[in-house]
Amino acid sequence: MKDLNELIAAAQSAAETVQKQMGEAQATLDTIEVEGVSGGGLVKIKATAKGRILGVSIDDSLMQASEKQMLEDLVAAALNDARTKADAKSNEEMAKMSAGLPLPPGFKLPF
Repeated sequence: MKDLNELIAAAQSAAETVQKQMGEAQATLDTIEVEGVSGGGLVKIKATAKGRILGVSIDDSLMQASEKQMLEDLVAAALNDARTKADAKSNEEMAKMSAGLPLPPGFKLPF
């Protein structure tokens, strides 16, 4: 049974290593910044790759009551752009983290 115990110990060690790397990757994602843009740069949303919104910038030319609906649409578009970019960065970082792990094809982290 020594082989089985060694196998279990190795699996536990590998799981702990993956868990530590996942924590580090999550912390890294919160430091990577992306910027979502819409309206040709009139609306900008700054966010982390983890999806936390850091700031919103709206050009003064959009601050008119008659432009309210367009402004709302541009903010939504910029948020979606930031989310798309954050997801792409997150996927890049997770791919880097899992590159050295012997995972079966198609297996994705986090579990």
